[in-house]
Amino acid sequence: QLSMSKPNRLAAAVLRTRALPATWQGPAITFLFNTMVKFAGTAGIKIHTATPQEVTISLANKRKVQNHIGGVHACAMALLSESATGLVFGMNVPDTHVPVIKSMKVEYKRRAVGGLHAVAKLTPEQISKIATEERGDVLVDVVVKDESGNTPITCEMVWAWTPKVRAAKPAPGPASNPTPGAAQSQPGSDAKQ
Repeated sequence: QLSMSKPNRLAAAVLRTRALPATWQGPAITFLFNTMVKFAGTAGIKIHTATPQEVTISLANKRKVQNHIGGVHACAMALLSESATGLVFGMNVPDTHVPVIKSMKVEYKRRAVGGLHAVAKLTPEQISKIATEERGDVLVDVVVKDESGNTPITCEMVWAWTPKVRAAKPAPGPASNPTPGAAQSQPGSDAKQ
């Protein structure tokens, strides 16, 4: 059983941004995240707030993320959802474990109007499960809205965690794996060669 009594490295880095003026905190977290997740930086994802319970991020409708009809591309919408859920989830996974996306289901409901923002949340029960179980997965809640207030997509993002170090397999016994050179004579021995 695990116990996360102190913030992991990601959560600690985000918490350190709170020492900055309020107007610099979002850009600092954005820089931190986009340095780790290069594709998010390429797309232009911006992080507004980040706590271990909730993350709010946005993606502007700019040319580099547009589809053929001028809206935010489907893949960019999925990236926004994956980034929001991944950040809130990642802030809760112990440093001894690896966070990985297990599955994502995205349903496109309507054309997006303008830019998008996403809010991802974890419940106290989910946070406790992540902190105390050796491995597992959780469905991270995320809501994506466009500038008109509509929800152009619905998403199901399942994140998993697993230990970084796998349990070692027992070493084979001496009979099946003799020590290399054991049958050779040692210097100064009486064995003839």
